[in-house]
Amino acid sequence: MSPWTRGPGVAGVRTRWLFLLVPLLLFALPLAGALLLGLSSAFDASGWRLMIDDSQLCAGLRLSLWVGSASLLLSAASTLWLVTYLHGSVAWQRVQAGLGAVLALPHAAFAVGLGLLLMPSGLPARLLALVTGWSSPPDVATVQDRFGLALIAGLVLKEVPFLLWNVLALLQRAGQGAQLERQLQVGASFGYAARSVWWRVLWPQLLPRLALPLLAVWAYGLTVVDMALVLGPTQPPTLAVLAWGWLLDADALVNRQGASAALLLTLMTFAGALVALLAWRVVRPVWRRRSVRGDRAPWRGPSVAPRRVAFFAACVYGVVLLLLLFTSFVGVWSFPSLLPQLWSAEAWSSPARGASTVGLTAWLALCSAASGLVVAVLWLENTPAHWDTRAAPWVFAPMLVPGVLFVAGLYRLTLWLGIDGRFTGLWLAHGLFTAPYALVALAPAYRGFDVRYQQTAHALGRTQAAFLWRIKWPMLAAPIAAAFAVAFAVSVTQYLSTQFVGAGRYATLTTEAITLASGGQRSALAAFALMQALLPALVFGAALWVGQWHARRTGDLHA
Repeated sequence: MSPWTRGPGVAGVRTRWLFLLVPLLLFALPLAGALLLGLSSAFDASGWRLMIDDSQLCAGLRLSLWVGSASLLLSAASTLWLVTYLHGSVAWQRVQAGLGAVLALPHAAFAVGLGLLLMPSGLPARLLALVTGWSSPPDVATVQDRFGLALIAGLVLKEVPFLLWNVLALLQRAGQGAQLERQLQVGASFGYAARSVWWRVLWPQLLPRLALPLLAVWAYGLTVVDMALVLGPTQPPTLAVLAWGWLLDADALVNRQGASAALLLTLMTFAGALVALLAWRVVRPVWRRRSVRGDRAPWRGPSVAPRRVAFFAACVYGVVLLLLLFTSFVGVWSFPSLLPQLWSAEAWSSPARGASTVGLTAWLALCSAASGLVVAVLWLENTPAHWDTRAAPWVFAPMLVPGVLFVAGLYRLTLWLGIDGRFTGLWLAHGLFTAPYALVALAPAYRGFDVRYQQTAHALGRTQAAFLWRIKWPMLAAPIAAAFAVAFAVSVTQYLSTQFVGAGRYATLTTEAITLASGGQRSALAAFALMQALLPALVFGAALWVGQWHARRTGDLHA
């Protein structure tokens, strides 16, 4: 029985509401304030006139819509296809095991590595030169191309793991996995293949519950800045990059133009959500009629084997990391040679000299991840499960609202609080992004915890605090550590909030990597990107060790 249904005393109710003040003060109120301030700065007629008169607006708007739509459709289709064809197989278990490492790789670091791989003088072009006899790189824009294809590829490779992670979180909620297995077994008993059961029964139930993650993917693809600065077109750039440049301008009128563009991106985000909702209402009856026809023929799928696609994606991640390491030691590497003419470790002198940058990145991520985890634990511990649905729009708000609008509001909020350009302001800004991810990562295990342990502890006279410290939290050590690692990685990836709220006074590995991406120092860029990827990897490794240690300890106790 939940503590919310067994009539707690007055003191317990007061304590519970006192603990809920922490999520309110550290997350809900700052989030609401940033959103309101960001919106208020965008309702300026002069800013809208200046934006409309800008010659780059239409091209940037079309490009943003194309990149956002293509990345969403490809990511969603890939996720549905992979889950349908891989679920229950050994390959699915490998996908689950590798998701943590994939999610730990920051977007900016992955974009840098992918850019080094796809560039005209990259490794594939050098391998082709052995066959074609090229003496110079091909005159083809394979990165920052005007159609945004490189950016779309990078977004899809990063967003599919995010959607798979949300599918796993949904299936791991209490009762969901068992219910899914029962439905697959019932379908098999009637002669239906597993993939037919997925398309006929399971996806119609699961897709509405994935609406917010899908909306987050759409919002990110439409409004991404950090990856667009590395992989996206430049003449013109996407509307999000234009808005970001306008917000950073020294002219207050141009700042209002940037705020107007950020609001336009917000309206486009929710207009896309409305179109998707209407499309779902049209497609759902057709899907239902197709699903209940009674024929047992499996739904036709793509001819390419899903296992090969998943393996190829994993190889891309591995090659990106190896290429970052390789490039960081390159001194002179002329085309079409496969190996550098000169090796050098000079690029690593910049991160070594910038120990304060590494320290700031790590310390800020530790503080932000800790506060985000505290917010998530206090929420899950002091609210009933059905509150999660009501809180979902707030939880996903930092992922749904365009970053350029959100950080503009965050800057005004920290300015009003007097913490702009300070570590406290950065911690607050990063914490607003880490808390939702920590909550999403921790909720399935926390909500699925067997309440009988609590009832037994209370029957033996243990207090709630003793139960939490000695039983519940130790038993949930692995998911708590994993949620902390996810929050840590999210903090490391923050670019917009660090630049804007930090007022340019704080340099992190992410901001340094994005800055170097616009220059020609490839080895230094690779070194910073690799360092950016290394920090989350270390924390994920520690979280994995915690999980293995807890599993061994539990096994020893049972033995």
